[in-house]
Amino acid sequence: MSRLRRMAPQSRQARQSRRRSYDQYCAAARALDAVGDRWTLLIVRELLAGPRRYTDLHADLPGVSTDMLAGRLKDMEGAELVTRRRMPPPVSASVYELTERGRALLPVLRALAAWGAPALDEPRPTDAVRAHWFAIPLLSALEGLGARVVQVTLDEGEFHVRSGGGGQVTYGEGPAADAEVRLRTDAATCRALAGGELTLTEAVDSGRAVLEEPVRAS
Repeated sequence: MSRLRRMAPQSRQARQSRRRSYDQYCAAARALDAVGDRWTLLIVRELLAGPRRYTDLHADLPGVSTDMLAGRLKDMEGAELVTRRRMPPPVSASVYELTERGRALLPVLRALAAWGAPALDEPRPTDAVRAHWFAIPLLSALEGLGARVVQVTLDEGEFHVRSGGGGQVTYGEGPAADAEVRLRTDAATCRALAGGELTLTEAVDSGRAVLEEPVRAS
Protein backbone atom coordinates (compact mmCIF):
# COMPACT_ATOMS: atom_id res chain seq x y z
CA MET A 1 0.00 0.00 0.00
CA SER A 2 2.76 2.44 0.89
CA ARG A 3 4.40 1.83 -2.46
CA LEU A 4 1.11 2.48 -4.25
CA ARG A 5 0.63 5.71 -2.34
CA ARG A 6 4.12 6.88 -3.27
CA MET A 7 3.51 6.15 -6.95
CA ALA A 8 0.12 7.83 -7.14
CA PRO A 9 1.36 11.46 -7.33
CA GLN A 10 3.73 10.53 -10.16
CA SER A 11 0.88 8.89 -12.06
CA ARG A 12 -1.32 11.96 -11.64
CA GLN A 13 1.52 14.19 -12.82
CA ALA A 14 2.05 11.99 -15.87
CA ARG A 15 -1.66 12.15 -16.71
CA GLN A 16 -1.62 15.95 -16.38
CA SER A 17 1.39 16.18 -18.70
CA ARG A 18 -0.37 14.03 -21.30
CA ARG A 19 -3.47 16.20 -21.14
CA ARG A 20 -1.37 19.26 -21.96
CA SER A 21 -0.23 17.74 -25.24
CA TYR A 22 -2.30 17.29 -28.37
CA ASP A 23 -0.38 14.04 -28.94
CA GLN A 24 -0.30 14.67 -32.66
CA TYR A 25 2.76 14.18 -34.85
CA CYS A 26 2.33 17.62 -36.41
CA ALA A 27 4.61 20.67 -36.26
CA ALA A 28 1.68 23.03 -35.57
CA ALA A 29 0.44 20.78 -32.76
CA ARG A 30 3.93 20.63 -31.23
CA ALA A 31 4.15 24.42 -31.37
CA LEU A 32 0.78 24.76 -29.65
CA ASP A 33 1.89 22.29 -27.00
CA ALA A 34 4.55 24.88 -26.09
CA VAL A 35 2.78 28.21 -26.64
CA GLY A 36 -0.91 27.45 -26.97
CA ASP A 37 -1.82 28.00 -23.33
CA ARG A 38 -3.61 31.19 -22.31
CA TRP A 39 -1.18 34.08 -21.56
CA THR A 40 1.93 32.38 -22.94
CA LEU A 41 2.24 34.42 -26.15
CA LEU A 42 1.41 37.62 -24.28
CA ILE A 43 4.28 36.89 -21.89
CA VAL A 44 6.48 36.48 -24.98
CA ARG A 45 5.20 39.84 -26.24
CA GLU A 46 6.33 41.48 -23.00
CA LEU A 47 9.73 39.78 -22.94
CA LEU A 48 10.47 40.65 -26.56
CA ALA A 49 10.89 44.18 -25.19
CA GLY A 50 13.72 42.94 -22.97
CA PRO A 51 14.30 41.23 -19.60
CA ARG A 52 11.56 41.89 -17.07
CA ARG A 53 11.09 41.37 -13.35
CA TYR A 54 8.14 39.27 -12.25
CA THR A 55 6.42 42.32 -10.75
CA ASP A 56 6.82 44.28 -14.00
CA LEU A 57 5.41 41.40 -16.02
CA HIS A 58 2.43 41.16 -13.70
CA ALA A 59 1.81 44.93 -13.96
CA ASP A 60 1.76 44.84 -17.78
CA LEU A 61 -0.42 41.74 -18.03
CA PRO A 62 -3.67 43.02 -16.50
CA GLY A 63 -6.03 40.19 -15.66
CA VAL A 64 -3.48 37.45 -15.04
CA SER A 65 -3.35 36.05 -11.51
CA THR A 66 -0.05 35.70 -9.72
CA ASP A 67 -0.43 31.91 -9.62
CA MET A 68 -1.19 31.74 -13.33
CA LEU A 69 1.77 33.93 -14.24
CA ALA A 70 4.15 31.95 -12.05
CA GLY A 71 2.88 28.70 -13.55
CA ARG A 72 3.19 29.91 -17.12
CA LEU A 73 6.74 31.17 -16.54
CA LYS A 74 7.70 27.82 -15.03
CA ASP A 75 6.22 26.00 -18.03
CA MET A 76 8.05 28.35 -20.41
CA GLU A 77 11.33 27.68 -18.62
CA GLY A 78 10.69 23.97 -19.03
CA ALA A 79 10.04 24.48 -22.75
CA GLU A 80 13.31 26.45 -23.00
CA LEU A 81 11.51 29.60 -24.13
CA VAL A 82 12.49 31.62 -21.06
CA THR A 83 15.41 31.76 -18.63
CA ARG A 84 15.66 33.45 -15.27
CA ARG A 85 18.83 35.15 -14.07
CA ARG A 86 19.93 37.30 -11.17
CA MET A 87 20.84 40.90 -11.94
CA PRO A 88 24.14 42.13 -10.46
CA PRO A 89 24.21 44.73 -7.64
CA PRO A 90 22.91 47.30 -7.05
CA VAL A 91 19.76 45.94 -8.75
CA SER A 92 19.85 42.60 -6.94
CA ALA A 93 16.68 41.23 -8.52
CA SER A 94 15.77 38.28 -10.71
CA VAL A 95 14.59 38.88 -14.26
CA TYR A 96 13.05 36.70 -16.92
CA GLU A 97 14.28 36.86 -20.49
CA LEU A 98 13.65 35.01 -23.71
CA THR A 99 15.99 32.37 -25.03
CA GLU A 100 16.92 32.34 -28.70
CA ARG A 101 14.03 29.95 -29.27
CA GLY A 102 11.69 32.31 -27.46
CA ARG A 103 12.86 35.32 -29.48
CA ALA A 104 12.21 33.33 -32.65
CA LEU A 105 8.49 33.77 -31.90
CA LEU A 106 8.57 37.41 -33.05
CA PRO A 107 7.46 36.55 -36.62
CA VAL A 108 4.62 34.49 -35.13
CA LEU A 109 3.42 37.46 -33.09
CA ARG A 110 3.78 39.77 -36.10
CA ALA A 111 1.56 37.47 -38.13
CA LEU A 112 -0.97 37.21 -35.30
CA ALA A 113 -1.01 40.99 -34.89
CA ALA A 114 -1.58 41.51 -38.63
CA TRP A 115 -4.40 38.96 -38.55
CA GLY A 116 -5.98 40.46 -35.44
CA ALA A 117 -5.57 44.16 -36.30
CA PRO A 118 -8.88 44.42 -38.24
CA ALA A 119 -10.68 43.32 -35.05
CA LEU A 120 -9.38 46.37 -33.17
CA ASP A 121 -12.41 48.62 -33.12
CA GLU A 122 -12.77 51.36 -30.50
CA PRO A 123 -11.31 50.27 -27.14
CA ARG A 124 -13.88 48.66 -24.87
CA PRO A 125 -14.41 50.20 -21.41
CA THR A 126 -12.69 47.19 -19.85
CA ASP A 127 -9.67 47.25 -22.19
CA ALA A 128 -6.26 48.00 -20.71
CA VAL A 129 -3.86 49.88 -23.01
CA ARG A 130 -0.06 50.08 -22.99
CA ALA A 131 1.91 52.08 -25.55
CA HIS A 132 4.39 49.28 -26.28
CA TRP A 133 1.56 46.93 -27.27
CA PHE A 134 1.47 48.86 -30.56
CA ALA A 135 5.12 48.05 -31.31
CA ILE A 136 4.57 44.70 -33.02
CA PRO A 137 1.58 45.82 -35.16
CA LEU A 138 3.58 48.88 -36.30
CA LEU A 139 6.88 47.15 -37.11
CA SER A 140 6.24 46.95 -40.85
CA ALA A 141 5.25 50.62 -41.09
CA LEU A 142 8.22 51.78 -39.00
CA GLU A 143 10.71 49.69 -40.96
CA GLY A 144 9.68 51.68 -44.03
CA LEU A 145 11.25 54.79 -42.48
CA GLY A 146 14.70 53.34 -43.05
CA ALA A 147 15.92 54.51 -39.63
CA ARG A 148 17.92 52.29 -37.30
CA VAL A 149 16.12 53.56 -34.17
CA VAL A 150 12.60 55.01 -34.15
CA GLN A 151 10.93 56.42 -31.06
CA VAL A 152 7.13 56.48 -30.93
CA THR A 153 5.21 58.76 -28.58
CA LEU A 154 1.53 58.24 -27.80
CA ASP A 155 -0.72 59.66 -25.11
CA GLU A 156 -0.38 56.27 -23.39
CA GLY A 157 3.44 56.41 -23.29
CA GLU A 158 6.52 55.82 -25.42
CA PHE A 159 8.35 52.92 -27.00
CA HIS A 160 11.18 52.52 -29.49
CA VAL A 161 12.07 50.10 -32.27
CA ARG A 162 15.59 49.09 -33.29
CA SER A 163 16.51 47.57 -36.65
CA GLY A 164 19.74 45.63 -36.71
CA GLY A 165 21.71 43.72 -39.27
CA GLY A 166 20.19 40.74 -41.02
CA GLY A 167 16.67 42.08 -40.64
CA GLN A 168 16.72 41.68 -36.86
CA VAL A 169 14.18 43.92 -35.13
CA THR A 170 13.76 44.57 -31.41
CA TYR A 171 11.63 46.98 -29.43
CA GLY A 172 11.55 48.36 -25.93
CA GLU A 173 9.53 50.51 -23.58
CA GLY A 174 10.31 54.19 -23.08
CA PRO A 175 12.26 56.73 -25.13
CA ALA A 176 15.56 56.07 -26.91
CA ALA A 177 18.39 58.58 -26.49
CA ASP A 178 19.86 57.51 -29.85
CA ALA A 179 16.60 57.74 -31.81
CA GLU A 180 17.14 58.83 -35.40
CA VAL A 181 13.46 59.55 -35.97
CA ARG A 182 10.67 60.37 -33.56
CA LEU A 183 7.06 59.69 -34.42
CA ARG A 184 4.19 61.34 -32.54
CA THR A 185 0.72 59.98 -33.11
CA ASP A 186 -2.25 58.46 -31.28
CA ALA A 187 -3.76 55.06 -30.63
CA ALA A 188 -6.47 55.47 -33.27
CA THR A 189 -3.87 56.18 -35.95
CA CYS A 190 -1.79 53.21 -34.76
CA ARG A 191 -4.86 51.04 -35.15
CA ALA A 192 -5.42 52.31 -38.70
CA LEU A 193 -1.78 51.76 -39.61
CA ALA A 194 -1.79 48.25 -38.17
CA GLY A 195 -4.99 47.35 -40.01
CA GLY A 196 -3.74 48.62 -43.36
CA GLU A 197 -6.38 51.33 -43.54
CA LEU A 198 -3.70 54.02 -43.63
CA THR A 199 -0.07 54.28 -44.69
CA LEU A 200 2.47 56.17 -42.65
CA THR A 201 2.88 58.69 -45.47
CA GLU A 202 -0.88 59.29 -45.49
CA ALA A 203 -0.90 59.64 -41.70
CA VAL A 204 1.84 62.30 -41.86
CA ASP A 205 0.29 64.15 -44.81
CA SER A 206 -3.07 64.31 -43.03
CA GLY A 207 -1.53 65.53 -39.78
CA ARG A 208 -2.48 62.41 -37.85
CA ALA A 209 1.21 61.68 -37.28
CA VAL A 210 4.27 63.91 -36.96
CA LEU A 211 7.81 62.84 -37.81
CA GLU A 212 10.71 64.64 -36.13
CA GLU A 213 14.46 64.22 -36.42
CA PRO A 214 16.12 64.83 -33.03
CA VAL A 215 18.50 67.78 -32.83
CA ARG A 216 22.03 66.50 -32.21
CA ALA A 217 24.54 68.43 -30.12
CA SER A 218 27.45 69.62 -32.26
